[in-house]
Amino acid sequence: MVFRRAFDCLWCGRAWEVRAAGDLEGWANLCPECLANADGNGFLRMRLRAALRDRAAAAATAVAPSAAAAAAAAAAAAAAAAPGDWEDWYLRRGAFSRGPIHDGPWTMELEQVTQWLDQADRRGVIVELGAGMGWWTGLLADQGELWLYDADGASLDAARARLLAHGLLAHLHQRDPLAPPDKAVDVVFAAYFLGRAESPEALRARLEVIRSWLRPSGVFLLVEARAAPDGVPIASPSGSLWPRDAGALRRAILDAGFASAEVQETRSAFVFGRALAPA
Repeated sequence: MVFRRAFDCLWCGRAWEVRAAGDLEGWANLCPECLANADGNGFLRMRLRAALRDRAAAAATAVAPSAAAAAAAAAAAAAAAAPGDWEDWYLRRGAFSRGPIHDGPWTMELEQVTQWLDQADRRGVIVELGAGMGWWTGLLADQGELWLYDADGASLDAARARLLAHGLLAHLHQRDPLAPPDKAVDVVFAAYFLGRAESPEALRARLEVIRSWLRPSGVFLLVEARAAPDGVPIASPSGSLWPRDAGALRRAILDAGFASAEVQETRSAFVFGRALAPA
């Protein structure tokens, strides 16, 4: 979580400015009133826990200059190497900011999906297809043996830098994520991978590739863009994304040969879910 001295509260939208870098409000991006209500609200409680963790980590690096410098250099390398500004996309910065009315809900829904993935069963051998610059990779690398696949080498360099900055390891391979699998794995994770399919046939082909990676009863975890009323593709840093309706996506997953599928939607931005390969 990024410390901000001045911010609009992520819950109520109130403008607030902290007095010092140690103020918890700046780490949580919540005003004092909302922070005080964390006990009775799941989102606020999650932000409070993350703020306490990140403030403690920042304090620890402050007393270890060499480690802090190495982490900062790795993080800077990640930012420099990330093609298409996916970091800004997820954080709703710069060209991707739509103002507090839109960005606040996006941030809350991103936290919701992040919490879901953090609690998902992702043990054993894990493959991330179309990993890009590794936004979700840190959550995957601390649970099992992680393998990243992406066709773009610069993106994988950014993902590698992000992993190093957090002291995590993974196997990175530059190859077409639609290529046939080179091993059988326990978990496949893919974010905005199905959204690249422009037709039902292309969507089925991507789902069949994912299923072919999985061992019997293996788990597929997904994050996609939620369908808007107009149904038009969404502009992303690396091309158009076709948004997905949760019900239609669940049917497509089952039609592609998965044994079961649970697909959910956030209020406006994300579709996420879990599917099981046949036993």
